[in-house]
Amino acid sequence: MKIATLTMNPAIDKSSAMNQVVAEWKLRCESPAYEPGGGGINVSRAIRKLGGESVAFYPAGGLAGQMLRDLLDREGLQHQPMSIAGVTRENITVLEKSTGRQYRFGMPGPTLNEAEWRQCLEKISGLLPQADYLVASGRLPPGVPANFYGRLAKLAREHNTRLIVDTSGEALRLAVAEGVFLIKPNLREFAELMGRESVDGLEEERLARELVASGRSEAVVVSLGAAGVVAASAEGAERVRAPLVPIISKVGAGDSTVAGIVLALARGQSWREAVRFGVAAGAAAVMTPGTELCRREDAERLYKQLMHR
Repeated sequence: MKIATLTMNPAIDKSSAMNQVVAEWKLRCESPAYEPGGGGINVSRAIRKLGGESVAFYPAGGLAGQMLRDLLDREGLQHQPMSIAGVTRENITVLEKSTGRQYRFGMPGPTLNEAEWRQCLEKISGLLPQADYLVASGRLPPGVPANFYGRLAKLAREHNTRLIVDTSGEALRLAVAEGVFLIKPNLREFAELMGRESVDGLEEERLARELVASGRSEAVVVSLGAAGVVAASAEGAERVRAPLVPIISKVGAGDSTVAGIVLALARGQSWREAVRFGVAAGAAAVMTPGTELCRREDAERLYKQLMHR
């Protein structure tokens, strides 16, 4: 097992569509689709779609938690749930067909008590000796302390596991303070981490290099949305522009980018190749409807384009 993922606040992603969203009306939706969701789970799902394997660890509870287990079984994903007293959350995405707009409603998730989140750390610690990479992705649920990913960083270092953190705010700051392998913030999250109101222009590469030089994160990938990423490591910093693709849904693009990067690294590819495969996977994800994530054939085709630039 080279790659493990952690999702502390997983979800059932329910998606539907209707012609028009109107306030106060009783709106008739189309038959919903149900998919497993949450940062790390989506990274694991994208890794599988890209032809790789990982094991997904997550807390789950209630009927929604059982449904999450069933959905992951159906996808053939390796996963290790941990039972909790609370009920796993559900998120709702509604497509307004008349305008093409997406309405996305995210729920806060169940509260984990101290015994539960400490048990999560213990169980993850048991996984680390077999994992070269651990991707901790998504926001922390209520009840879990902001330094949870920082505690995880200590455990990962003890087991020589490369920790990739994709979160925001205080949880990201405290993880980076402890030292991690890679972070993937968006531009707003990166500015907040660096104590700035905003970051623009040439500052993106300079600040990313500074963060790497500080030793707090060995590598940084700052997502610029449709413009691609700024990637920094000991090799330097560069801007990798995303290929032009038809945008159908932006859901899961960031998770697909992380999946492409970690899968390429786990396969022994170079940092330059991994970043481009990640950008290709992220671009492939916006070409699919709803929460479908990326398709392998799209990602591989776009990757070839990026490598020949």
